[in-house]
Amino acid sequence: MLPLSACAGCGLHHQCVCDLVPHFDTPIHIALLMHENELNRETNTGQWLLKAIPSTSQHIWQRKAPCPQLMALINNEQYQPYLVFPGEQSLPLSQANSVSTEAGKTPLFIILDGTWQEAGKMLRKSVWLAGLACVHLQPSEQSNYQLRRNQQQGHLCTLEVGAEIIKSIGLSNEAKQLDDFFCHYMRVFKADKSGHTLRL
Repeated sequence: MLPLSACAGCGLHHQCVCDLVPHFDTPIHIALLMHENELNRETNTGQWLLKAIPSTSQHIWQRKAPCPQLMALINNEQYQPYLVFPGEQSLPLSQANSVSTEAGKTPLFIILDGTWQEAGKMLRKSVWLAGLACVHLQPSEQSNYQLRRNQQQGHLCTLEVGAEIIKSIGLSNEAKQLDDFFCHYMRVFKADKSGHTLRL
């Protein structure tokens, strides 16, 4: 018997989830600065933000030079850029939203899409990121991410970070749609790797 081909959209062999991805608009822009290793990882979750939210963009990180498309967004007068990364000087997400609104600008949230170690390296080796204001999340729940080993407590995956950002601007229902889809996808993903559809 020939092996089943994978869906071009979700990458699954036994049970496509493409029709279940939520779709909605937001008044913010989320930019995923993706480590090149993420391009070949089936467990990458940023792909679902790109599929769900039109105002999300993907940019590949390069050590020696910033991405021109992302720099154009950062330097665009209509955006107020923030790097989503915790630190001593980082602002709470809610405060960043308020500052942007008062300035009449669209918040541009840049998420470092990679492992925690890769994200730290991206930040250290990208001088052009150093001048950006940083924001931190205050999630009410622990991460539900189950697709990679050795995940550190308190760290969220890229999709969960996106959902927290969406929730912070008052789109709680949309954030729940993302979370619900992702929980279902993780179950389907595990079943797919075991060679069958999800057994309810």
